[in-house]
Amino acid sequence: MTFQELSTGDYFRIPGMSTGYVYRKASDSHCSLHGMLQPIRAYTRVKRLTSAEVHEFFAIQQAYREKLKKPA
Repeated sequence: MTFQELSTGDYFRIPGMSTGYVYRKASDSHCSLHGMLQPIRAYTRVKRLTSAEVHEFFAIQQAYREKLKKPA
């Protein structure tokens, strides 16, 4: 699948990148990573995440934040 085939708002990964990098399609030419817009080519190969994968990603992020809040 290519970036241009995604719908705006879809979450995706770029094959070969670390699984910690989850992007979101912001427009036809940009995606966001950690809230920062990044340009991306329309023909870039991507893997759209399922709703379960997106849920798992956010659960991991939340657990990490909670871990940081706890005093040492």
